[in-house]
Amino acid sequence: MTHPNPIHWFRHSLPYINTHRGKTFVVMMTGKSLAHDSFATLVQDLALLHSLGIRLVLVHGARVQINDALAQARLSDDTPFCHGVRVTPTSAMPTILAVVGQLTLKIQGEFSKGLANTPLFGAKISTVTGNFVNAKPFGVRHGVDFMQTGEVRRIDTKAIKHSLDNHHIVIANSIGFSATGDLFNLDALDVATHIATSLVADKLIILDKSLTDSHGSLIKELTATEAHELIETSTLAPILTHAIHACQHGVGRVQLIDFDKDDALLGELFTTDGRGTMISQSNYDHIRQATALDIIGIMAIIRPLEEQGILVARSRERLEEMIDEFSVMERDGKIIGCIAMHELDDESVEIASVAMHGDYRSGERGANLLKFAEQSAKRRGKSRLFALTTRTLHWFIEHGFGETTPNELPCERFKQWQNGRNSKVLIKHV
Repeated sequence: MTHPNPIHWFRHSLPYINTHRGKTFVVMMTGKSLAHDSFATLVQDLALLHSLGIRLVLVHGARVQINDALAQARLSDDTPFCHGVRVTPTSAMPTILAVVGQLTLKIQGEFSKGLANTPLFGAKISTVTGNFVNAKPFGVRHGVDFMQTGEVRRIDTKAIKHSLDNHHIVIANSIGFSATGDLFNLDALDVATHIATSLVADKLIILDKSLTDSHGSLIKELTATEAHELIETSTLAPILTHAIHACQHGVGRVQLIDFDKDDALLGELFTTDGRGTMISQSNYDHIRQATALDIIGIMAIIRPLEEQGILVARSRERLEEMIDEFSVMERDGKIIGCIAMHELDDESVEIASVAMHGDYRSGERGANLLKFAEQSAKRRGKSRLFALTTRTLHWFIEHGFGETTPNELPCERFKQWQNGRNSKVLIKHV
């Protein structure tokens, strides 16, 4: 495997470092991820996130380890799964508590490593764990008494925020505490989801598996609605259910990452396209009015098209003068598309400078930019949209424009049209 130049990578990750600093991430680590050979590297990556000012809450599962321990204790027959939930008799709780406690200590121990010539040398990371999760019995369902299996009643959000404010990494697990002092065996993914929603976290990161399509290709992003459509057919249905719930209850983004890939976590957080699957309540790309700070980003997108003669060349000074006419599509602080609207008269605007970064020309992003401009024009009371093009005639026609004659243009724009480019003129009534 060829590794990219680390200096190049670090320079390009700077916007993400600035974006993530001060944000709250809840990271769900499955028992499988804790047992994998990459666990020590994962802790190093999490330590790096902490050092960059990201507020971390780690929630770990233990299903694989609990299954093994119960089998060794000959308790497997007493702890079956019913509708995906483990039945937990009182006799199994000592074994479960021992396994979960050992894993929590294992994580804390890994963060405490600080020997010279090790990645965590000098890190001085403080971790905190505690009774953050108040639980209640899962009860009797489908005729089955789940005994010491519980579910989350509430999260001690204040205590978690206090620990984060004091620069600790918070570690939670799958054991919940009741007001009567009883202990319950919980679903760690459910715990992570409740913590993320109670904190209104910026991200819920689930280290398990990313989503792939029927051809095995990575599905990079989904809305919560699109994710819901996959629940019935996906092997990750429980994870998708929790991801959708988190998105619908205030969590900014849920990211599903392969725990067994060395670069997955950092690659997902510090590169434009990521390495996993991102689920959000609405579309990931954000379209907004451009400002003077966007000029460099706009120039980077339109310059190649100007050099090819697709767009009319404009100087930086000219862009600064007309910046109020531009809208941009932004993805994690990076400008990936732009569109301009020139007002022609009381009824008309011209759609111009529709351009996407080369890495993002597939899909519907260009159409979304055009739709944004159309809606903006309608809000301004405009009824006619014009577009002049030499290369993209069919694209505009596919999006509702029709070819017309230059004489349809308002007078002043018609004079400018007679500049030798012989652009095709299109119109759309809105």
